[in-house]
Amino acid sequence: MAKHPVTMAIRALRAANVAFEPHLYAWQPHGGTRASSEALGVDEHIVIKTLIFEDDRKQPLCILMHGDREVSAKQLARVIGAKTVAPCAPEVADRHSGYQVGGTSPFGLRREMPIYMERTIAELPRIYINGGARGFLVEIDPREAVRVLSPTLVDVATGG
Repeated sequence: MAKHPVTMAIRALRAANVAFEPHLYAWQPHGGTRASSEALGVDEHIVIKTLIFEDDRKQPLCILMHGDREVSAKQLARVIGAKTVAPCAPEVADRHSGYQVGGTSPFGLRREMPIYMERTIAELPRIYINGGARGFLVEIDPREAVRVLSPTLVDVATGG
């Protein structure tokens, strides 16, 4: 087994006693979840992307979404009671999360921020989610993500 990085996310998972299986792959700029799902031979629907958005008051929030779906910013804003929400610029997202875009994990975020999760993610048997580095996913039970992150479950997916 290749040695995996010990990131803030891995420390957070260990501290919360979450069983995880590490998966390393060759990261590609702009490859997104399609590249990681193909590299690992899993359905893109169970590869979960961690996105950092900001609301109209420039407050960061984290949204977890299926790899094969997009976030409806309009719907998310409505659900959380903000005028608008939008994805952060990569350098802003990096500053909020403490991770590099492409390696953002919801575990071990640098800043406390609300975490939202597309409701159907919690119903999957297993998910692949970023382990805190580019080219590094961890396979976990989504109920563990719900337990550790206490996300607000939302219905804001489009596409698929």
